[in-house]
Amino acid sequence: MPIEHLDVAIIGDEELVNALRLAGISRHYMIEDDHNIRENVREALTELLAEPDVGLVMILEGYAQYVEDLMAGIRKGKGVTPVIVEVPSKLGTKYPDTREYYRQRIREAIGFEVEL
Repeated sequence: MPIEHLDVAIIGDEELVNALRLAGISRHYMIEDDHNIRENVREALTELLAEPDVGLVMILEGYAQYVEDLMAGIRKGKGVTPVIVEVPSKLGTKYPDTREYYRQRIREAIGFEVEL
């Protein structure tokens, strides 16, 4: 599928999903704060990974801990898509050096260093 036709999807809380829906993202999974967060996040990502027309998955940084194994499998895979990006919450990021974090992710994805 041509890259121009790939969709962007979001897995996040109500605030993140609503903000990105306003920006035009129509594929979304809103995860409510309840006792099934882990299962809901895993189910959402598993469904998105099974869809061939999803090129980018944005996931709330706090939810990434529930799907580290799935994300590691995608990063080590031979395919180009989907790209999974962790999005910080309104409270900030867990990474002390976000620039280095994204530099490392880009290096893993494309195989060489990019200056940010």
